[in-house]
Amino acid sequence: MIQPPKPPSRPDKVSLWRYAQLFRSDILSAQPARLYRAWMAEFRTPFFRSYLINQPELVKTVLKDRPDDFPKSSRVSEGLRPLLGNSVFVTNGEVWKRQRRIIDPAFEGGRLRATFPAMWDAAEAAAARLGTHTGAEVEIEGEASHAAADVIFRTLFSLPIEHETARDVFEEFKIYQRSQPILNLAAFLPLPAWMPRLFRRDTKRSAARIRRLITGLTTARAAGIAAGTAPDDLATKIMTTADPLTGERFSTEEMVDQVAIFFLAGHETSASALAWALYLMALYPEWQDRLAAEAQVLERCDFAVMSKLRLSRDVFRETLRLYPPVPMMVRENKCPEEMRNRTVATASQLVLSPWHLHRHTRLWDNPDGFDPARWHTENGKACQRTAYIPFSAGARVCPGAGFAMIEGPLILSRILRDYRISTGAGAAPVPVAHLTVRAADGIRLRIERRER
Repeated sequence: MIQPPKPPSRPDKVSLWRYAQLFRSDILSAQPARLYRAWMAEFRTPFFRSYLINQPELVKTVLKDRPDDFPKSSRVSEGLRPLLGNSVFVTNGEVWKRQRRIIDPAFEGGRLRATFPAMWDAAEAAAARLGTHTGAEVEIEGEASHAAADVIFRTLFSLPIEHETARDVFEEFKIYQRSQPILNLAAFLPLPAWMPRLFRRDTKRSAARIRRLITGLTTARAAGIAAGTAPDDLATKIMTTADPLTGERFSTEEMVDQVAIFFLAGHETSASALAWALYLMALYPEWQDRLAAEAQVLERCDFAVMSKLRLSRDVFRETLRLYPPVPMMVRENKCPEEMRNRTVATASQLVLSPWHLHRHTRLWDNPDGFDPARWHTENGKACQRTAYIPFSAGARVCPGAGFAMIEGPLILSRILRDYRISTGAGAAPVPVAHLTVRAADGIRLRIERRER
């Protein structure tokens, strides 16, 4: 079986100084090879202890059994606050619970059916744009980002990506995405709250501009809601939902925070997964042809068609295993813990890594291989339950997980219905971590129109 490109080979030991350098440029390059077979690993810095957790039972404890005892690490959120403020992605405790009580109803099952026409239109638009590149190579990450941003703006604000404000947010976010590493200096140093955080100038400038644009959209929507003219989309649903415990709704500032994370989580992560899925289809033409044949059912906008895209769903699920958009999640323990006969001191950093867990050599059959059929094997079914967390798990599972599993297979199938894709002439893409797992120098694919 052909293997997809693996991460560059890692030494089993990396010095702290080299580790910090690699974290700054690319968190994935800092990972020693032994971590793909370890159940737990300890990292020591002069300021704190960090533990990578791969054992499924421990992952379950942190994410599902006792999530309140393991809040999100503030060290990670420090780097994202210029854009995300106090969004649901970075908050903890009662603030987070209140936010989820307001947000979750917008992503319930029935809402997926209501938002499907907007996703369908975005998929049609993405296919039309690719048609302008027939016979040529295209940088597919850019196309995937365009498609995913279109989905977000259509479903959130009923605006196509061609709308001036939507386009401006999208263009500014491309600058932000490449300038913002997952962790900044605050992840390594115990800086006091009063001390200014160190951010790159272009990162701060992009974040501020994105927030100004989102504020304009949110303010206009609030006026539409007050006038009774607002469309029934996700923004309206969230802005008109009251906390069932307090009766409060989001303020404009709070809504800007949430829209920022919807754009980050709903656009950036979906774009990453779609780009890698298309690349894998270029590597495996037999799977590509199977998905193209299945996609012939995509003739008219009908939510029921998603139940027929079974192969596409398996391929997208396998893509999320090999290239999880969010490669690592960091939690802190609120009290001392005993894990695998180690004493884990309070406020230690607990790293739960889909990047390692999804390729763990002691859990998965053929962990580095591309095999969408694995989800129908006993090993695949077992690992899906215990060692597969592309959207996190438990109380903090991504509220848009169901949304993503409609959007991704739909756009992937719609593209393959009309086009045959193959790898470009350049070198194989190397995965690196910016805000999500991207290719270091992009992904170039050749586009040819497929005879139907």
